[in-house]
Amino acid sequence: MATAVLFGAAPALAADPVVLSKGHTDAVDVRYDGGSLSLKVKDDTVSPAVVRDPADVTFQVLPAAETVVPDLPAFAFLGAPGSKIWMLPQVQDPALLWPGWNTTTLDSGVFAGDKVGISLVGVDGPGDVTLFDTNSLGTPNIKFRSNDGLPDRLDVPVHTHAHAGWVFSATGTYTLRFQADATLADGTTLTTGPVGYRFVVGDLQAGGGDLSLGISGMNEGEYQPGDTVTLQAVQSPQGPLTKYRWFSRKPTEDEFTPIEGETGASYGFTATRALNGTQYVVKLYDGENVVATSTEVWLWVAFPPEGSSAAKSVTATINASDGALVISVDPGNRAVSLPAAVLSAAGDRWESTGALKPVTVTDTRAAQPGWTASGQVADGFRTEDGKTFAGGYLGWTPSITAQGGRQGVVAGPVAHPYGTVQPHTGLGGSAVLASAPNGKGLGTAELDAALKLSVPTDTAAGTYTGTLTLTAI
Repeated sequence: MATAVLFGAAPALAADPVVLSKGHTDAVDVRYDGGSLSLKVKDDTVSPAVVRDPADVTFQVLPAAETVVPDLPAFAFLGAPGSKIWMLPQVQDPALLWPGWNTTTLDSGVFAGDKVGISLVGVDGPGDVTLFDTNSLGTPNIKFRSNDGLPDRLDVPVHTHAHAGWVFSATGTYTLRFQADATLADGTTLTTGPVGYRFVVGDLQAGGGDLSLGISGMNEGEYQPGDTVTLQAVQSPQGPLTKYRWFSRKPTEDEFTPIEGETGASYGFTATRALNGTQYVVKLYDGENVVATSTEVWLWVAFPPEGSSAAKSVTATINASDGALVISVDPGNRAVSLPAAVLSAAGDRWESTGALKPVTVTDTRAAQPGWTASGQVADGFRTEDGKTFAGGYLGWTPSITAQGGRQGVVAGPVAHPYGTVQPHTGLGGSAVLASAPNGKGLGTAELDAALKLSVPTDTAAGTYTGTLTLTAI
C-alpha cells in the first residue's frame, strides 16, 4: 500500500538580514531534509511566511517587555520579587515578539518514538535566560534555564507547535545556542550541532537602527611565530560608545574568557604556536550592558621550521651577539623505550604509556622575544622489516618540571593520539611542548611530558622505532 500526503506550498526561503520585534515566529523550527536535521526560523511576521537562517535574524525584545518578578513563591526561579526582567509572554501580546518552537514539518514514522530533542546548550550575554510555560492553574514549568547549568533538553513530539515565556534578566545582546538531536527509525543518530540565535533585549542602539560589531586586522592566512597581530573593533554604524572587552578561546577550552586589561578598541599581541587555532571576539558595552558582540575570528600560526633531524635533540642559535636559544637533552636520555603495549579496557586499542624524560631550554637573549618548543614524529614509526604506523598515534601531556621564578614558561596543550579523545592531533604534526610569551623566557627551563601510544588492534606485531624531533624557536 502506498500513501501520499499532500501539503500546501512550503514557505519561501529568505536570505536577507532582518530584525524581528513584533508578531509570531517559530524561532526554533526543526527541519529534516535530504537525510539532514537543521534548525531554521519560520517568520510569520510577513505574509506569506518565509523560512530564514538563524544567522540572518536578530530577535529584538522591545523595552515594552520590561516587567518585574511577581511576589509569588512559584516564580522565585526568576529572581527576587520586584526585580526587573524582560519577558516575551507565553500568550501573544501584539506589541511584542511571540517566538516558539515547531516540529510540524516532521513526518510520523521517521524518528524513533516520533520525537526529537531540542536543547539549549549555551548562552552568552549580560544576564540569565529562562524559558517556561504555565498550566491551566498558573503553575510554572521550566523548559530551559541558563543559570543552573546547561545543556537543558526538551523531548518534543513531531507535529508540535508550542510557545513559552522567554525571560531575560538584563538588557543587552545575547547569543542563545540551540541544538536539535534525533534518532531515525533505523537507529541512525542525527544532530544539528549548536546553532546560534541572536537576541537583543532593549533598544538596538541609541537613535534606532541595528548595530553590528566586527573585527578587522586578522590575516586570512598564517602568521609566523613572533609576528605582531593587531585587531581592531569596528562598529557599523559608528556610534558614541567606546567601552569594549576582548575575549579568547583556545582549541582546548570550552568557553570564551576575557583577556585581562584589554578594554580598548584595539588589541595587539605576538603570535606564537601556543595560540594556533585560538578564536577572538570583542564585545561593546553601554555601562555594564553588552550592546553588540562580534563574530569570532581565528588565528593561525605556521609550524616553526625544522631545526634538526636528530633524534630528540636540536640546537638553534639566534644572533649569537645578543645571546642564544638552545634546546637540548642529556645524552643518557636520548632513547625512550615504552613498555610492551596492552589491550585497552574497551578492547579496541593497543596502548602503552611512558615519560619523555627531561628536555632543557635555555634562553640567554637580552631582548626576551619569547619562545616555543615543539616536537614531531614526522616520519612515523617503523620496524626493521618495514612495518609502519603514523607518528600521530603517539600523543603527549606536556609539563614544566623546573623554571626560574619569573621565567613565565607554560606547558603546551595535550596532544591526544589519533583515534582517541578529540581533538586527536597526536605528534604526527608539530605539537607544542611549552612556550614563553614575549617579554619572558629568559633563563633555563626543564620540560617533560607523559607519553601515550594508542594504535588500532589490527596493527602488526613488532618493535617499532620513531624519531621525535624537538625544535625551539
